[in-house]
Amino acid sequence: MPILESTYKPPFLFKNGFVATVYSGLARRVTLEQERERITLKDGDFLDLDWSYSKEKSNKLIILLHGLEGHGQRPYVTGAAKLFNANGVDAVCMNFRGCSGEENLKYYSYHSGATGDLIEVIQHAITNKNYTDIYLKGISLGANIILKYLGEGNVIPNEVKAAVAVSVPCNLSGAAKELHALKNKLYHDRFLKPLVKRLEEKQRRFPGYLKEADVKSIKTLYDFDNVYTSKAHGFKDAEDYYDKCASLQFLPNIKTPSLIINALNDSFLSPECYPVKEAKNNANLYLEMPNFGGHSGFVHKKNVYYNERRALEFVLGE
Repeated sequence: MPILESTYKPPFLFKNGFVATVYSGLARRVTLEQERERITLKDGDFLDLDWSYSKEKSNKLIILLHGLEGHGQRPYVTGAAKLFNANGVDAVCMNFRGCSGEENLKYYSYHSGATGDLIEVIQHAITNKNYTDIYLKGISLGANIILKYLGEGNVIPNEVKAAVAVSVPCNLSGAAKELHALKNKLYHDRFLKPLVKRLEEKQRRFPGYLKEADVKSIKTLYDFDNVYTSKAHGFKDAEDYYDKCASLQFLPNIKTPSLIINALNDSFLSPECYPVKEAKNNANLYLEMPNFGGHSGFVHKKNVYYNERRALEFVLGE
């Protein structure tokens, strides 16, 4: 489809990508009542799902996927859930393995291309919850998972109607290089610390898989992906993981209407993360590139973010 012209105009202060990103990650607050459900996965592990509902009984559901080391209570997830609930759509925030406050049972966990758990959640929503209209929305890592799921050759159920991917690092290698740049050191270190802490616990629980010295050798996110993410999930190394899981290569195959919103001042994204050619050549793929917004920092009016409002408009056709 043609590239969409963005109408996003943030308050003056939030035209700065750094300010928008940090404020949205640290200062934004969203109040939402959620109910937690634990489901058992096919491999014996578990996922925690955080549900919220519209006032009236609904056959519509949005499945929300968070970013790296996020969870179902992060405002960029609950903000969307609250808006959709107010417009007649139930919501479920899918906590990735180990991200709900309790470590998962397996040595492996989640990563940017792990679509299997999403498949199980979608099936759960259809089979056990009887939803007939399902929408997908992901932020960052979660957005990459959604796009990969839609384009990698899975049988997409008829119930899945549309998807929205926000601040998506669809070229993982390029985005990894950006995240390791000096300009992003604050973010890099904030991501790395909890990942290493959790890996230390995994090393104690699974000493045969990983040595203590291996964990201590991790100084960067690239090291983490090289030592743990890639090896635990069947990839040769970090570059092999980035190469095989980047959603960019799967975009031409997407047949479900999908909207990508990537801000041009997102410091996490490399030039390859703006798939202009792919959008122009796929009638189901819509690309919006606002000048502002940073990384998932689309501050707008009344604590409803621009990307959340656009997601509602896109999936409901309003």
